[in-house]
Amino acid sequence: MITNQVIQKTIDDVSAISKMEFYVTDGFGLQVAQTGSLSIDKETVLDFLQSSAQSLEIGKAMLFKVMDEEECAYVLAAQGEEDLFLIGKIVVSQLQNLIVAYKDRVDRNSFFQNLLLDNLLLVDIYNRAQKLHIEAVQSRAVFVIEVKSKKDVDAMEMVKELFYTSRGDFVTSVDERFIIVIKALEQNESYETLQETAEMLIDMLNSEAMTNARVAYGTIVDEIKGLSKSYKEAKMALDVAGIFYAEKSIIAYNTLGIGRLIYQLPVNLCQIFIREIFGEDIPEEIDEEMLNTVNKFFENSLNVSETSRQLFIHRNTLMYRIEKLQKATGLDIRTFDDALTFKIALMVVNYMKFIREND
Repeated sequence: MITNQVIQKTIDDVSAISKMEFYVTDGFGLQVAQTGSLSIDKETVLDFLQSSAQSLEIGKAMLFKVMDEEECAYVLAAQGEEDLFLIGKIVVSQLQNLIVAYKDRVDRNSFFQNLLLDNLLLVDIYNRAQKLHIEAVQSRAVFVIEVKSKKDVDAMEMVKELFYTSRGDFVTSVDERFIIVIKALEQNESYETLQETAEMLIDMLNSEAMTNARVAYGTIVDEIKGLSKSYKEAKMALDVAGIFYAEKSIIAYNTLGIGRLIYQLPVNLCQIFIREIFGEDIPEEIDEEMLNTVNKFFENSLNVSETSRQLFIHRNTLMYRIEKLQKATGLDIRTFDDALTFKIALMVVNYMKFIREND
């Protein structure tokens, strides 16, 4: 059913325009919304509900049934000087349209949730999409937004305001931590559009919702059946970025690089590789000073002079740290092959740590 707040706002708006008073009860005669002092006795409402009449005049007021298909969902009481029946029927029509719209939204939400989670057969996907007036053949992509605080209602509502159901966008969720956006794309829109959308989401959530958020998106699919694939890609992108690219707030599945490759490696293969590099003394964490030195060295394309300058250390100090690392691992990161091996080894160590923490 539609919320009491929506019904209250509806009758408030009509009351302000028509100068009439309204009173709404549910199908059990209990008050749902009210304007002014108008009130109808519960027994009167229940007697009206049991009758076959669709409207009934009671003194200066009239009662109307608000139908949800074959059942009476609400009773509307209206009171005013002129056009009582006409205005009452208009409000009834408005409430019935709201019921239909709400049921349509709920049905769409259920459809998209089950579609993303692979809970629908292929034939059901297309049949239900047709019934819900959802285009089956259209370019779309899935965004997954991770918000730090659970049940962040404000964030969900803000995201909904940015997207348009009329053009095929849809916002939903499958658990408490993630908001899911299914974005419809026009012919001239591409991955640049997705990146711009992700940047807009991050800016809005960080500045207006005051919540730290991360946004990932999957690849573009051309048919509705592919949305599950795009959703899984976006979820994987969040996981991969959490392990290897923690500093990033926007992650695209098609730019994960070597992180995606490591994420999909068998655990036993990762263990063998790590033992080859570190022996039995596998580090839980690399010394922060050493890690910062190595990362800066990689950022500067193995340039010793530039790295020592940016770290504000003497060239000999940098060489000492590199040689210390070489003694511990047998890898001289001044050479490209060893630098690449050590970079991958660090990523695999982080991946193994993630596996242990999530077992």
